[in-house]
Order: sequence, then C-alpha cells, then structure tokens
Amino acid sequence: MLDPSSSEEESDEGLEGERRDVPGAAGGGGSPRAPAPAREGRRDAPRPGSPSPSVLSEGRDEPERRRDEEQERRVRLQLYVFVVRCIAYPFNAKQPTDMARRQQKLNKQQLQLLKERFQAFLNGETQIVADEAFCNAVRSYYEVFLKSDRVARMVQSGGCSANDFREVFKKNIEKRVRSLPEIDGLSKETVLSSWIAKYDAIYRGEEDLCKQPNRMTLSAVSELILSKEQLYEMFQQILGVKKLEHQLLYNACQLDNADEQAAQIRRELDGRLQVAEKMAKERRFPKFIAKEMETMYIEELRSSVNLLMANLESLPVSKGGPEFKLQKLKRSQNSAFLDLGDENEIQLSKSDVVLSFTLEIVIMEVQGLKSVAPNRIVYCTMEVEGGEKLQTDQAEASRPQWGTQGDFTTTHPRPVVKVKLFTESTGVLALEDKELGRVILYPTSNSSKSAELHRMIVPKNSQDSDLKIKLAVRMDKPPHMKHSGYLYALGQKVWKRWKKRYFVLVQVSQYTFAMCSYREKKSEPQELMQLEGYTVDYTDPHPGLQGGHMFFNAVKEGDTVIFASDDEQDRVLWVQAMYRATGQSYKPIPVLQTQKLNPKGGALHADAQLYADRFQKQGMDEFISANPCKLDHAFLFRLLQRQTLDHRLNDSYSCLGWFSPGQVFVLDEYCARYGVRGCHRHLCYLTELMEHSENGAVIDPTLLHYSFAFCASHVHGNRPDGIGTVSVEEKERFEEIKERLSSLLENQISHFRYCFPFGRPEGALKATLSLLERVLMKDIATPVPAEEVKKVVRKCLEKAALINYTRLTEYAKIEGPAEKETETMNQATPARKLEEVLHLAELCIEVLQQNEEHHAEAFAWWPDLLAEHAEKFWSLFTVDMDTALEAQPQDSWDSFPLFQLLNNFLRNDTLLCNGKFHKHLQEIFVPLVVRYVDLMESSIAQSIHRGFEQETWQPVNNGSATSEDLFWKLDALQMFVCDLHWPEQEFAHHLEQRLKLMASDMIEACVKRTRTTFELKLQKASKTTDLRLPASVCTMFNVLVDARKQSTKLCALDGGQEQQYHSKIDDLIDNTVKDIISLLVSKFVSVLEGVLSKLSRYDEGTFFSSILSFTVKAAAKYVDVPKPGMDLADTYIMFVRQNQDILREKVNEEMYIEKLFDQWYSNSMKVICVWLADRLDIQLHIYQLKTLIKIVKKTYRDFRLQGVLEGTLNSKTYDTLHRRLTVEEATASVSEGGGLQGITMKDSDEEEEG
Repeated sequence: MLDPSSSEEESDEGLEGERRDVPGAAGGGGSPRAPAPAREGRRDAPRPGSPSPSVLSEGRDEPERRRDEEQERRVRLQLYVFVVRCIAYPFNAKQPTDMARRQQKLNKQQLQLLKERFQAFLNGETQIVADEAFCNAVRSYYEVFLKSDRVARMVQSGGCSANDFREVFKKNIEKRVRSLPEIDGLSKETVLSSWIAKYDAIYRGEEDLCKQPNRMTLSAVSELILSKEQLYEMFQQILGVKKLEHQLLYNACQLDNADEQAAQIRRELDGRLQVAEKMAKERRFPKFIAKEMETMYIEELRSSVNLLMANLESLPVSKGGPEFKLQKLKRSQNSAFLDLGDENEIQLSKSDVVLSFTLEIVIMEVQGLKSVAPNRIVYCTMEVEGGEKLQTDQAEASRPQWGTQGDFTTTHPRPVVKVKLFTESTGVLALEDKELGRVILYPTSNSSKSAELHRMIVPKNSQDSDLKIKLAVRMDKPPHMKHSGYLYALGQKVWKRWKKRYFVLVQVSQYTFAMCSYREKKSEPQELMQLEGYTVDYTDPHPGLQGGHMFFNAVKEGDTVIFASDDEQDRVLWVQAMYRATGQSYKPIPVLQTQKLNPKGGALHADAQLYADRFQKQGMDEFISANPCKLDHAFLFRLLQRQTLDHRLNDSYSCLGWFSPGQVFVLDEYCARYGVRGCHRHLCYLTELMEHSENGAVIDPTLLHYSFAFCASHVHGNRPDGIGTVSVEEKERFEEIKERLSSLLENQISHFRYCFPFGRPEGALKATLSLLERVLMKDIATPVPAEEVKKVVRKCLEKAALINYTRLTEYAKIEGPAEKETETMNQATPARKLEEVLHLAELCIEVLQQNEEHHAEAFAWWPDLLAEHAEKFWSLFTVDMDTALEAQPQDSWDSFPLFQLLNNFLRNDTLLCNGKFHKHLQEIFVPLVVRYVDLMESSIAQSIHRGFEQETWQPVNNGSATSEDLFWKLDALQMFVCDLHWPEQEFAHHLEQRLKLMASDMIEACVKRTRTTFELKLQKASKTTDLRLPASVCTMFNVLVDARKQSTKLCALDGGQEQQYHSKIDDLIDNTVKDIISLLVSKFVSVLEGVLSKLSRYDEGTFFSSILSFTVKAAAKYVDVPKPGMDLADTYIMFVRQNQDILREKVNEEMYIEKLFDQWYSNSMKVICVWLADRLDIQLHIYQLKTLIKIVKKTYRDFRLQGVLEGTLNSKTYDTLHRRLTVEEATASVSEGGGLQGITMKDSDEEEEG
C-alpha cells in the first residue's frame, strides 16, 4: 500500500490549524478550551477499541504528558456531553433501517480452524459423504483459496466474512458443475444445492452446530436498531468515558427529562441565531471563494436554524405520553417565522390551552356510622361536578367497605368532586334513598394520591357526628401541563391585581408556552400570558406586596410580571419550569443557596442538590454549562467521527468502513444539531477512510465514492445539501484529498490482485474504477475523456504486471525445494532451470486465469488494457524463459512441454493469441521444431536402411519389425507436431505438408525395398509341388498391405500438389501389390506347368508312352499297381490347398487374397486349357485324362470354397475345358474296356476324395 509517511507532514500542519481554530469558551459556564488530541494521523500501531492517551515523543517530561492526557480527557468528556444530548432527545435523524446487513468478520484463528476442518474432510476424517467430483472441488478450493496468502492478508485486515468464503466456493463449483455431463433424473441445480449444503456442514464443523444460533441472534440485534442505553454504552467505549462519569453526566444533564432536553435545544438554537447576527454585524466571516457568499452564509445559518426549529416544532410535546399530539398553529410564511421575541407572530386564544384530565376516585370505607341499623343497606355515589354520577356496590351498615374505583374525565384544572353516602329507604311512600352524609373535595394534579380519611357533612340532628370516609383521589397531569400550583401574581397587561391564583404552565407546541390562571369548575383559563420573549429570574421580596414570601419575575420589553410562592422549593420548581419554557440563554441562580428545605417536595430538591454537589466535586459542571455555540464543533465532530470509525473497524463485523445504523444516527443528529457542514463531515470521513485504507484496512470504494461525490458537488456549486457557500479551506482540503485519493485508487488498481483478492469484496474493483473516473473529472458536469481514463488505467495495469510478476517469482522461490544459499539461477543445471521456468509458467497461467475469472468483469470497459497487462506480464516472464532456454544444450528437446503449456493457454485467449509474447514464443521454437523434424527425418531414413538390411521378416503386429518401427515413428512425429497446435497458419501448414511428404518418401522407400526382397525370395523358392510359401513372403505381403493403410493417414493432404503426391504413393503401393500378386500367381502356375509337363510323357505316338503302358499292364498281372497319375494329381491338390491355407492365415487383407485366388484360379484354368488345345488331334492317354479330371474338379471345388465368385469359376475357359474333358471321358469309356475306374467329370457324392 502507499507509504503512510507521505501524509504525516501535511497532517501535522492541519493539526496546528485545528488547534488555532478551537476557541476558549467565554461566559458563565467556564467551558474548557478544546485542544486537539494527539496526532490523529499517526497510526503506526493498531487503534484500540476505545481511545487511549497519545504517546508523544520520549523526551517529554511526565508532568507535560499528564497535562496532555488530562486535556484530552476533558475534550472527550465535553464531546460526550453533546453526544448524549443527541441520543437523549433526537429531533432530526433516526436510525436507518435500509442499510445493508454486515456479516461477522473472520479472524486468523477462525481461518486456521477452517483450514483444519477442510483438511480433515479431505483426509476422510469426517462423517460427510461426498463423491469424487465434490472432493476435487473442495481440494481445489482448499489449495487455491484457503491456503492463499492474499486471503490471509485480507482476513488480517478485517475485510473478510464467512459469506465471502461461501460465495467464492459457490462461484467455483458453478463452473465445475456446468461442465459436468447431464445425468437423467438429476438436475445441476440439485447438485449445486447439495454441494453448498455439504460445504456449510464442513464450514460449521460438528462441535459448533449448537453454538451458531446464539451467535447469529446476538449479531442480528447489535447490527440493527439500538436502544438509548445501548447507544450510551457504545459511545462510552468510543470516547473512553467511564461508567461513573456517564452516570454523573446523565443525572446532571437530566437526560431522562424530555422538557429539559427540549429547552436545551431551544437555547442552543437561539444561541446559534445570536451568533449569526453577531457575525453579520461584525462582518467576521470565514474566508470564502467569493465575496458575495458572506451574505449567503448568514442566510444559510438562519435557514438551517429555522429548519431545526420546524423539526422541533413538529415533535410531540412529550414522547411516551397518552397520545397527545401537538396542536399545530398557523404561522406566516416568512423565512424567519420562528424568530424568537416577535409576539405578534403567534396569538393564542383561551381555547388553544384547554386541558384534559383523568381522575380516579377510589372509595375504601366509611367509619363512625351509627344512625342506621346494622343490617341496613348503604352505598356511596361519586361525581365530578358537571359530569356523570357513579355508584358503588351495596354493603351492610355493619361493614361499610367497598374498594370501588370510579374513572372520570374533565377539562377543569380545578374540579369539584362530591362523594355522598346513602341508605335505602324502607318507607312505602319514600321516593328517594336517605342521604347520610357527604364530602366535597377540590383536588389538583399536585394533590396527594394516597387514601385519606375525610370528615363528612351530615344532616341536622344526625347521630353520626363523627362520620368519616376513607377515599383516594388521583388526578393525572397531562403531558403538556409542565407545572401547576398556587402563586401570587401582578402584571401590567394581565393579572393586574395582586392576589393568589391557581396557575398552570401549558406547552401548546415545542416553541409555544403559556402561563394560565384558572378558576374552579372552569375549563378555559381566566387569563393567560405567552412566555415567548420573556426572561425569568429570581428577585428579592417586594415590601409593598402582601402575601407570598419567595419572589421571582418574568421580564420582557415593556412588561414585567411579578410572582410569589409560599416556599423556596415551590419557587425553584416554578423558575426551572419557566426557564425551560422561555428558551432563554441565561440560567437563573437562586439568591439563597443555603435556605432550609421545606418538607413539601423536599426529597426531590434534596436529590437534585445531592447530584449537583457530587457533580461539582467531580469537576464536571463546566462540561454541562459550556455554551455549545462557543465551541468548535467542526473539530469536535472530526474527533468524534474518527474515534467512531476506529471503533467500528475494530468490532466483530466486516463493515468495510460503513458505520452501524446507531452510529449513523448519532453522527447525523450531531451534525444537524450543532451545525457541522456536510462538506466538512465528508472531507474528514474521506481523510480517515483513506488513512485506514493506506494502512491495509479494506474500505468499500462505494463509500469513498459517496463522500467524494458529495464534496465535489459542494465545491463545484451543485448544493447537495442546500449549502451554496464554499470556503477557501474546504476547496483547498478537497483538492488535497482529490490528489491523495487519486494516488490511493491508482495504487489499489495496481495492486488489484492483493487489494481485491478473488474478486472480494464483491464489485469493489469495479466500484474503484468508477470512482477513479469520477476523481479524474475536472468539475461536476464535464465528463472526463475516455482516453484520459484509459491512459491512467493503462499505467496502473503496467505497474500491476510488474508487481504481480515480482511477487509470483518470490512465491515460486518460497514454494520450490530448498536450495543452498550459494546456488543461484546461473549456477543451476540446465534441467533445473527448465524445471523452474516450467513451474513459473504454470503459476503465470494460473494468475492470468484468476484475473480472467475474478477481475475481467471489472475491466470490461477496457478489455484491450487487460490484454496489454497480460502482455506486459508475459514480457517479464520472457526474460527468465529466454535465460533458461539459452542454457539448454543443443539438440535438447526437453523444452517442448514448455511451449505446449504456454501455447495451449495463449491460443485459446482471443486477445493474447498471436500477440507479442505469443509471436516471440514462436520465434524461439521455430528453429527447434525445424531442427527436430530434420533430425527425425534423417533418423527415420537411417532406421529404414539399417532395418531392411537386418530384417528377418518375422511377423510383428501388422507387418515386420522395420515397417512397424517406421510407421510408429512417422505417426508419433506427426502427432507431436499436431499437439504443438502451432498458431501461425502458414508455418503450421508448412510443417504438415513437410511431414506428409516425408511420410510419402519413407513409405515409398519401404515399399520398394520390400518388393525387391520379395522378388529375390520368390525366385529362390521351389517350382515343384513341394513349394510352400514361407512366412517371410506373407510378412512382406502384409508390409505392403499395412503401407497402403498407413499412407491414408500419414500422407493424405487436401487439394493441390499434395493430393496428387498422395495419389502417386497410393498408385505405387497398388501397383506393387498387383505385381506381387502376379509374381505369386506366376510361381503357382509354374508348378502346374511342371505337373502338365510330366503328363506330356503319356502323349500318343511317343516312345516313352508305349513303354509306360506296357510296363504298367504287365505288372498289373502280378501286383496291385497304383493308378497311374493319381499320385501326381494328389500331390498338386495338396500343394494348392496348403498354400491357400497359408495365405488365408498369414495375409491380413481379405481383398488382396481374393484377388490372388481369382488370378490363380483363372491362370491355372488357362494353362490347362492351352495344354489341351495343343492336343486337339490327339486322344488323351487314359492316365492323362484321369489326372486332369481330378486336378480340374478339385481345383474348382477348392477355389469355390475359398470364396471365388461363380462368374470367375464358370468362365469360358472352364466351360471349354469341361467340355473337352467330358468328350475325352466318353471316348475313353468306349475304347477302354475297363473305363476310368470311377473317375469322371460328373458330380458324384461317392467320388473319391483325395
């Protein structure tokens, strides 16, 4: 954060100015000077919950330090007096109910406990059942969020609540759950709810389940509306006032007396008007930015006082009274309509002061009743003259007791109460019951309310001479009746005769009081006098006036009214009541302080005197009697607000600088009541908030915005609070604060990852940017150019990149394994350097991903600036990356994972893809990729050459060892380059093209070498029926088949020359396969030709034929001679079948086998057909015929079983062959007596199978 030392010098200068601005109190109260307490800006140590004496320089001597502490204590006590008066009788403000609820803050111990609970869950030590996906989410939350040092700092600053932790987890799992596949019957909202419930269970822990409700209840109460007692206690803590001091002040200020508090307000407002008039008369104004504002200033003072008077006037006379609201009086519309002393302004009539009283009459019993028999029925009636009559229950004369209460309402301040005792008449002609006695009472509101015995008036000649009745009369005092009693009075306009009258002091409204005299049984006063403008005081006795002993008077210009009471206590009470009513600033002091107490009301006076004496002894009378108009409330309020904010930031709530409703209420009331200017209030508030923010506290930027906007509107003349005057001091302070706030905001934006970790407090970064835009405005109406704001934000984000990367590298060093202190980056091995850079790259990506997730929304107005920030961030990483890559040995490919990691992140970011860092990354790795491909090409080519030289042609998977190695290497190389996802299209296309062409060349070489080897192998094979295809030949065939398949994947490119080149490779492979099939078929046909050549020896007319025939016939007479030609046919058939099985078993491609069999069959039939065609004119030897029939029939059947199609089997060649052999068979049957011995071209199931 900002260095706090930068603000100490200017704050010290402001402090000296404050000390000069606080005047000493003048006049009767002897009020103290209000010195500034110790330097409020010095916050090297954490602030305590309540203010403590400042520790000044160590060189101070002890007496001076104690003197400073005592002076500070006196200032706080004086301030506390004003605060408790605001709490006791508020008439401007009320506790707001629409403020956002603040959450309980988390402390370091709770954070540690939370880590342990989540670790226990991950270790399986809890009873919470969870699936793998939830465990992974919790593990990520634990590793990334809970263990973050930024979260720990936020908790330490007091700006983190349990709700912040929950919201971060919720945001994290929402993204995870959205990416999960859909599950039938289970919605993602259900999964989210379940996960949140499990999180809450982990968060609470099993041991705190029963404790949580109590804490929540207490927090809810303390954060909402507070009672007066709670407010008193809060500000005792804030201002460091002791409980005893509060109790003394409470009693001395009479805080529980609403009349006294209202009177105090009236005196204060009158004093403020007098100060304004004096200022206007003496022309002593604060220094304003314009001369004409001096007159406006006086009008503003008057207007504000008049508004307060109107607020006071609108209050009920006595809060908590029996539903009596003030009577609203019609007044003129003059702007100064509440100016005191203008008696023509308000005229009261007698009907305006009509009172309403409630009387309770309780009849207990009658004593001394003797004139009636004991069993007679008696009862009592009661009435207030002029009202209804009530009756008690009936009772026997022997026990006349009732306890009956009657309730009456009257408008007479001096009512007449009549109570009568009756007995029932027994006479037949009696019309009324007989009256036994009566009593007439004249109660007042001051009369005794306990039950008393009263002698009753009895009829003449009654035996009940000592008849008494016990009853109680209670007459309640209405709330607007402030005092009453008997006084002597003499005035010039009213009460012109000196006589004793019954007086009532009536409050008609908050500013209207009347002294009224009443007669018995009258609801309207006989005479009245309004007390506005009068001054009441004690006077000496007037010798010429008879009656009354203790005198006082009420004086006004042109009028004096003299009053007298019978005792001193009554006089003191009357003077106190009239002192409150007149609103005068002068406080009357009794002439005789030591006069003996009168028993009547003496207890009350004794208590008051006791409190006063005790208060005097404690030395606090000066605080009560201090004139508020002569103290510097601007300074006092600054002190109050600062101490309140300190207390608020140290309580158990994550308030972010927001006051509680009770604190807001007291501060509002203080400002309104004592005339603290709104601009001054918010300037002080801004100063305190900024100072806390600079010292690490989390302050809501919205709060700063409110106060700054208020001050800006005021200074620029927009009058947010109706104040049009702007002082030079306000303007200068505003400019200083504006500059300081701008620096603070820029610093917070530069440290946005640490001031607003994980986007908390929610929306704070966005509000900070909005406030920065407001601060940059030149005035209230002209918006700041967008480019100017963008320029400032760009500068901040450039700093942020450096800050973030610097802290990230420090964190990487801390997190990495311990190294020797002497080992530096330059001394580390290349592998170690690369490992560290790879880890650093992972951390950089994580940082930018968090920025995107938590902060990108705040910078949504300038997405390009966030991209520039990321580029700056990567440019710092570039230095370390380049250093590590330069240290790598040549032809080392260990750095490719670094490229893949970075490229996979950058290519998916639309703003960073092909950006400056991305292009630099490509430039570094282009030579490596090219070099790698070159070496791989050379390596593969060499492996082909060496492999085929050493090839054993043993089958391996789909081919040989060499082919398998070749195809695997080509595929791995292409997959590697593909996984690079090269972002630059041209180079990526070039790489792909090169690899495809390289694959084509390699496959071509493989095919050619295989064919050459195949031909050599086949040439060495036998040409007799002993030929069996070796496995190596089949392996070679399979290599070609696999090459055909691999070429489709490894060599295919779309369009152009590449497509033609790929087709060329395919054609080469296809032609090679055809040639190999042809070579195999030729080899097989050559075997058949060898068989046929043996049969040619039996051709007619040859010498060899006759010898063979004779030998066979001669031998047949003596032994069983094998059928000539059958062994030759069987050998050939076995040759065909076994090679068919070999091909079918060892060649992988069915299509090529079918082609091979088709050609083999067709060529075989053609060879036989050609052999027969050469012997059209010659009859076949019987042995030739038998052999050919067997070979043809078996070949036909075997190839049909191998899947050769009917069209190929029954070709014209076969038909010709079939017809020739059938004819030869018929001819032989006729000429040869023995026939063909069962061998025939006809199909027969009994035919010998060989």
